[in-house]
Amino acid sequence: MKVKPIILFSTLLAVLMSPLFSWSHCEIPCGIYDDAMRYDMLEEHIKTIEKSMDMITQLSAEGEKNYNQIVRWVVNKEEHATKFMDIVQQYFLNQRIKPVDDSASIKYDDYIKQLKFMHGMLVTAMKCKQTVDKVHTAKLSELVAKSKELYFKEQGH
Repeated sequence: MKVKPIILFSTLLAVLMSPLFSWSHCEIPCGIYDDAMRYDMLEEHIKTIEKSMDMITQLSAEGEKNYNQIVRWVVNKEEHATKFMDIVQQYFLNQRIKPVDDSASIKYDDYIKQLKFMHGMLVTAMKCKQTVDKVHTAKLSELVAKSKELYFKEQGH
């Protein structure tokens, strides 16, 4: 059975436009944080995004295309990129990276670097949603590693 392109497009659009929910750590200051686990989660999301990209590319190259599976891998890639972005936004930017006032201090410089890493991660995760180019997952991995190193240096670990 062949799927008409308009049906495929409509289905994909409906899935992408539906609200996606991602559960993050709450914003009540309970003091229960596992920063290392959050970085591990970011790295796992990158691996899943990359696997999804590989599968989309592989399935798209086949003569008899399985559009159902392609759509499922696209949705999977989208969901994990969104979950990645939620951790960066909800966990790190909203709760863990605290603003620093003194613009002449080393702490302020590290704060600005961390904000740049986090913003770079958000933009790159968005690019992962837009394409199957694994240059973006490589960049995400690099940004996460740099952010993690700086974050734990700041935390005294």
